[in-house]
This record gives sequence, C-alpha cells and structure tokens, in this order.
Amino acid sequence: MASTGAVRRVDAGATLSHLDVLESEAVHIFREVAGEFERPVILFSGGKDSILMLHLALKAFAPAPVPFTLLHVDTGHNFPEVLAFRDRVVAEHGLRLRVVSVQDYLDRGVLRERPDGTRNPLQTVPLTEAIQQHRFDAVFGGG
Repeated sequence: MASTGAVRRVDAGATLSHLDVLESEAVHIFREVAGEFERPVILFSGGKDSILMLHLALKAFAPAPVPFTLLHVDTGHNFPEVLAFRDRVVAEHGLRLRVVSVQDYLDRGVLRERPDGTRNPLQTVPLTEAIQQHRFDAVFGGG
C-alpha cells in the first residue's frame, strides 16, 4: 500500500504520518513472515539499518519475544563498542544470536585478505553458508 501524501486518514478521523504508515507496513511484513516461514533470520551488524530492523521486529511482536534469530557476519573490523552493544541488546531482549566470522574463513584458507584491507566484500561466502547451514528460509536485512 503506497502512500502518496504526507498524512493518511484512518478510522475515526485519526491520521498517520508517512513514517507511521511505513512502520505499520513493516510491522505487518514481520508478522506475515513469522506466520509463513519456519526459520527466518534478521541480519544484525549493530549498525543503524540493522538496529532499525530489530526495533521494528521488537515492536511487531511485543510483548512476546521476537521469533527470529539474529545473524551477525563479523568482519573482524568492528569497534569493541559495537560488539558490546550487540551483546547487550541480545541479552536485554532475550534474543538468539548466531555469529559467523570472516576471520575463521581467512584462517581456514577459504577466503583471502584483500590488498586494500577491506573485508566487507568477504562477507558473502560466510553469509550464504550460514544461511544454508542453519536452514534460514527468510532473511531480513537493511540497507
């Protein structure tokens, strides 16, 4: 349902802003996925996009727990504060977390370090293998 105006009318004359409509649609999608799939997952790096996705999931299922696992593909280049935040949020909300490490793939020789030192492009193999290994059948990601 697309919103063309800044405000949309709903029952009894109440209004929703464009952001409220988008939030409502996102909550609906989270609930639909929970009803249609067996093993959904939310990609969670601790960045702004994944924090928003988690916020929406928490809102969609409150006061019940989020029925999805979080998956963090750790590049090894995270600030310690980001990892501490990730772990604190997981503990506070009783979430399930899976972490797959790019460094593990480098150590096993499956991947090679890039000359420019960036590891973001190296996340694809660990991500797809984690999805297959844990049989995740729906994946939420921000971006």
